[in-house]
Amino acid sequence: MPPKQIRPKSLADYLEVLSKIAFAAGLSSRVVDAKWENIRRAFHDFDPERVARMTPRAVDKLLEDERVIRSRSKIEATIENADTLLALDAEHKGFKRYLRAHADFESTVKDLRKQFKFIGDSGAYRFLWIVGEKVPSYHDWAESRDTAGRTPRPRR
Repeated sequence: MPPKQIRPKSLADYLEVLSKIAFAAGLSSRVVDAKWENIRRAFHDFDPERVARMTPRAVDKLLEDERVIRSRSKIEATIENADTLLALDAEHKGFKRYLRAHADFESTVKDLRKQFKFIGDSGAYRFLWIVGEKVPSYHDWAESRDTAGRTPRPRR
């Protein structure tokens, strides 16, 4: 089942999607879903201005909170990603413009992976899909990746 798509209304919507993908890396989606409301509260509803200003003391406090996923690297990545999101939004006069400033899907994915922490190839695809950007069909995208060292199967 594909993830639900959204129409981002603010930078907070983009940051929430990026953050959920980052927190899900290496974890069961059920674990992430079960803690998500508390994570959302802990990160000020993903208001990127507030998240970017979170201090090392705030990080330490979250690491003690059993209601959230207590991964220093993922918490710090969320804060860094908020700062990056704000910078790209300012540079391109809109985050959607940043997403559409690339020549094609592959160059967008490459830049997302470079700019944001905990966003790999599949995370970038998932992010673009969820926020309603143009992506290839999942079948075509998956076949273009040789993730298991196998030769892609011919199309039927």
